[in-house]
Amino acid sequence: MRTLNLPSRLSPKALILALAVVGAVPFALALRAQVDGERGIPPIAASTDIEVGGVEVNVSGDTPEEARQEGWQEAARLAWKKIGGPELSDSQLQSLVSAIVIEREQVGPRRYVARLGVVFDRTRATRYLGNQSEAQRSAPLLMVPVTMSAGTQLVYERRNPWQRAWAEFQPGASRINYVRPAGSGGESLLVTYGQTTRRSRTWWRNVLDQFGAADVIVPIADLRYTYPGGPVEGTFTARYGPDSIYLDSFEMTAANSEELPAMLGQAVQRLDRIFQNALAAGRLQPDPTLISGNVTLDRQIQILVDRARAVLAQAQAESRSQGLSDRELELRQGEPGQAVTDAPVRTPPPEGSVALYSVQFATPDPASFDAVLAAVRGAEGVRSAGVRSTAIGGTSAMTVGFAGSIAELADALRGRGLTVQQSGSALTVSR
Repeated sequence: MRTLNLPSRLSPKALILALAVVGAVPFALALRAQVDGERGIPPIAASTDIEVGGVEVNVSGDTPEEARQEGWQEAARLAWKKIGGPELSDSQLQSLVSAIVIEREQVGPRRYVARLGVVFDRTRATRYLGNQSEAQRSAPLLMVPVTMSAGTQLVYERRNPWQRAWAEFQPGASRINYVRPAGSGGESLLVTYGQTTRRSRTWWRNVLDQFGAADVIVPIADLRYTYPGGPVEGTFTARYGPDSIYLDSFEMTAANSEELPAMLGQAVQRLDRIFQNALAAGRLQPDPTLISGNVTLDRQIQILVDRARAVLAQAQAESRSQGLSDRELELRQGEPGQAVTDAPVRTPPPEGSVALYSVQFATPDPASFDAVLAAVRGAEGVRSAGVRSTAIGGTSAMTVGFAGSIAELADALRGRGLTVQQSGSALTVSR
């Protein structure tokens, strides 16, 4: 047996390097294990053809082949009627059909029972349908399919039927511009159920920039298996945006696990219609706070700012008519009984009114940004807090509406565990 002769004494630097290498090996293996395995399902290429699925047919014929042919023709008629097409002969309809998708079929000696999908060529069908399908499409929306079952939440951590249903969905005829990740590799670590519960715009901007999306939609499938081999009950919910805004929901039931893929395919179609209806109603407008460099005030804060500016402009006009100097105007703005303007320094505003104060806060990371903002909004007497500028790694700024003086605001923030420094009519806080 060969023995390996090691130095009897290692230098401190060599020992530290050896321990670092040994410690990094398990971490690297664990990280590799998180992204390895079969978890990605590449979505099918989007086609602009018009696809109509879920067409039920039940016809008969002299032979199985004749029954199937009659079933396909009947499916074309029903699908054409479903999309509101004018009355056409069977030969004209067949010239518009580019494919028949068999979702489920049973062929007997003289009978054909099936659920089919019919794909019409858009170029040829448009001459009969007009331009009704050329409506404006949505902005690119990141689609995050969430599966809930037995107390767990799953997105791309492993392959699942809900992910497959969306990967096989043909969105070419939809007005929703879906961005569908494959879910392989690092995508399974970046897009998770936990991400859908985040409210930080900074985190969401980082994720959306990775996929070139403007906003996010979250179709949720809550599946309940009643007993092994028995019915599968599903509740499907459509949500939108980083604030997880509820759009609509519905319930469906599959007779058994074998019928589950068909039920999920129908659920995808219904959710697509929900998203399209929301788009038509103007509910899928991209959130402006998700656009880098574009931070807006809360609506209530904006109203207060506009009122303050209007009052200030009116006071300045009156002072000029009375021949007052700018210094005299500044002194009058702090007097009791005057309308509230930007941040009086010492004198509290009249009872029942709200003053606006400028608050700067250190934000070395997104967690600090969220924590300080939550602490300020939870302080006693604070009526509103709107972010004016965001600088992760630097100093951010907000406008705080507070029913009291700036000294009272400082005391309220200290009560929330924040370190506060006052400089004139502004505050600087940190954790």
